[in-house]
Amino acid sequence: MSELKTHNCFLPLVSRPSRYIGGEVNSVKKDLSKVKLKFGMAFPDVYDVGMSHLGIQILYQILNAHPDIACERVYAPWTDMEKIIRTKGIPLSTLESNIPLKDLDILGFSLQYELSYTNVLNMLDLGGIPLYSKDRDERFPIVIGGGPCAFNPEPVADFFDCSVLGDGEEVIIETAEAIIKAKGEGLKAKDWKEIILEKLAEIEGMYVPSLFDVRYNDDGIVGEIVPLNKNYNKIKKRLVPDLNNCPLPTKPVVPFTKTIHDRFVVEITRGCTRGCRFCQAGIIYRPSRERSPENVLKIIDEALKNTGYDEVSILSLSSGDYSCINELVLNLMNKLYGKKVALSLPSMRVGTLTPELVNEIKRVRKTGFTLAPEAGTERLRGVINKGIGEDALLKSCRNIFEMGWRSVKLYFMLGLPTETIDDVKAIAELSERVKRQGTRGLPPKASIGGQVNVSVSTFIPKPHTPFQWEQQITISECRERQELLRKELKKRRLEFKWHDARMSLLEGVFSRGDRRLAKIIESAFKMGCRFDGWGEVFRFDLWERMFNQHNIAPEFYLRKRDHNEILPWVHLTAGITEDFLEKECKLSLESKETPDCKPVPAGSKRGTDKCSNCGICDHKVIKNVSSKQYAVCSRNMKDEHQRKPLPTAYSLLPTKYTVRLSFSKTDNMKYLGHLELMSAFSRAIRRAGIPIKYSAGFHPLPEMVFEQPLPVGVESIAEHADIEIDGYVKPEEIKNILNRELPSGLKILDAVEIPLRHKKLSATIKEKAYLVFLDSSITIREKDIRDSIENFLKKGHVVIKQQREDKTREIDIKPLVQEIVLKPELTIGLTLASSEKGTAKPHEVIAYILGIPNNDAVCLKILKVK
Repeated sequence: MSELKTHNCFLPLVSRPSRYIGGEVNSVKKDLSKVKLKFGMAFPDVYDVGMSHLGIQILYQILNAHPDIACERVYAPWTDMEKIIRTKGIPLSTLESNIPLKDLDILGFSLQYELSYTNVLNMLDLGGIPLYSKDRDERFPIVIGGGPCAFNPEPVADFFDCSVLGDGEEVIIETAEAIIKAKGEGLKAKDWKEIILEKLAEIEGMYVPSLFDVRYNDDGIVGEIVPLNKNYNKIKKRLVPDLNNCPLPTKPVVPFTKTIHDRFVVEITRGCTRGCRFCQAGIIYRPSRERSPENVLKIIDEALKNTGYDEVSILSLSSGDYSCINELVLNLMNKLYGKKVALSLPSMRVGTLTPELVNEIKRVRKTGFTLAPEAGTERLRGVINKGIGEDALLKSCRNIFEMGWRSVKLYFMLGLPTETIDDVKAIAELSERVKRQGTRGLPPKASIGGQVNVSVSTFIPKPHTPFQWEQQITISECRERQELLRKELKKRRLEFKWHDARMSLLEGVFSRGDRRLAKIIESAFKMGCRFDGWGEVFRFDLWERMFNQHNIAPEFYLRKRDHNEILPWVHLTAGITEDFLEKECKLSLESKETPDCKPVPAGSKRGTDKCSNCGICDHKVIKNVSSKQYAVCSRNMKDEHQRKPLPTAYSLLPTKYTVRLSFSKTDNMKYLGHLELMSAFSRAIRRAGIPIKYSAGFHPLPEMVFEQPLPVGVESIAEHADIEIDGYVKPEEIKNILNRELPSGLKILDAVEIPLRHKKLSATIKEKAYLVFLDSSITIREKDIRDSIENFLKKGHVVIKQQREDKTREIDIKPLVQEIVLKPELTIGLTLASSEKGTAKPHEVIAYILGIPNNDAVCLKILKVK
């Protein structure tokens, strides 16, 4: 954010300031004078969410590998930062080079969730870009959408110039090169936008909404979708046939702040063949394409060297369905074990979670398990084609509990087609039976047992699925079923989490909505709606007001659709035939199963080789791809002698010695919180290959001790940390290799060996010295500053109120101030001591002495020197 980098004193005033500083490990900042196109990769949610999205990382790597393209990132600012941006008139800009969004050539949004639409408009507005495509000319970037929501972008179609259906790896480069070519040809300003959109429409998988006209019947139903170009009447998704030809980032950007998925993620499969009838992802990502196990192992090996992550997650709609899953996990754990890197499989299907897999996963750390029965009865699971028997679910959970886990998460949906009250109650009954699996073999009155966390969402009929015609339950119906289930689960002492029924209503409206909703989204944005998927800021009352104001009933979009009705997305196709979707819809009413069409590898019990005739495959280039066709991983699951023993306190080598590091924390690193600083060091140590000692047990952590946290926004040239080394490396070498791996702003100044039996850092540091630089924002005369200091020193007690998170406390800061003196050039020297009763932050002392607001004192430049 351009001006924020210049006036970054505002950052201590916002939550998680590290969201906005950029400069992360592996981020790419190019010389903009040497590129032909500036591409902004936008995610319409906060940094912590967006940085967890693999798609952004993939496209970021692909675009920056092109010599003529600079790709930079931008995320939605949280509400506190937006307030500052608007108050100060600062344009929203990219993280890497601070390019205001209006100065980009392309701005691409990843549309993962319908409730992010107001954030899209907010980012455009903050970036100085007109909201509507029709109002943007050659002075503004081409605005592109992509992701699952692009399969029905109609509610936001008026805001986007175009959107990508399907896999973006190839489309994104073709799009960028088309615009580079158009710029090079020097098209006339008045013709530029129209001509470039016609050029982009020629790219397979690219949808240009302005080339279609939508007409409505008197009853509000879509009457006709008219292509304005007769040769451009149906947009089919773009598809990459072989994932092995699509590189995954081996140098992904490593965030400073903790993200929702704070680990390295590797995609092992794209697509799914199970055919769950509610699942949009299972349809739009077809066919199933598996990455070869050799490729997966190579990617993980390189990425861990480049990132320093301590956990790897393998990504797929159903990881257990990967053809080589057993061989892959064994090989992977044999590599990860010695590095103390954990493995998580977040998307395991019931029946694929074997004791062998569970046993492998726990070798480093017990990561969590989530199983998704989706429905409480086998009848309803038949309706949705889930194909999970209760016995298989109980067996999977029993395996988890017997391997030492004490909790498991179950995921269900409410409001599925044909659902009855008995189906709802069955969720609680099934969850209780799962819980009992954790108490098998224990004494009858044992107080411990399996903990089951039940999470329930609301069924949303999604475009391009067999249920796209079905009705969505209302808010009142949803709340009634949630309350019934809550009571049933409470009786059984089971934890329960549910989704806000009002959010589900909005998601349902936008999922199957049309272009008339654009005005409602715009109005809601202008009324202040932001982050509509975040409960703490969600304003449903404003949405209700906007629907009423525009005379549109949300229930119109939740209703059951006739199969002959023209759906708003009928001109967009995921490659699945309408006949297949209708057939599946009819089969659901009979609870009939459609078998898995995955090819049957040799020796596998999965798959049928029976084509379901969905229409996606040509069985030549486009087809299901199994990893079994590649060279199979060499190790066998029975090679137990290859495995190292589980960690215990007795099997770890004794600590060789402790190194005390002195380091500086300056520039943008001053905005890292204490935990973020520790994470930056931990990952740098891993990248450097320093043999640090880890704690024992099933959650090994690096043995590092830092001194007391530095206030956010304060720089330092006198920070210290102790790290324990499990094998001798010269301290000077540790200093040198760590400095090569640490991000700019963190620098090791000295590294010395200290005795094994040494005083703790907290015991050796009794006081801290700071320099406070008073800038032009402080309009107090030098004489008045001296008088204020003298008056402070004369007082016996000075009690101030401190705000610590959500609590306010009082503390006497007078005995904590060891020295305070005014130095030349309006610099204050301040030495503070610690006490058992508490500490004071330097800006708190300065604010009191000078009589200025805390927020003004926080913005001063403060440097810790001792």
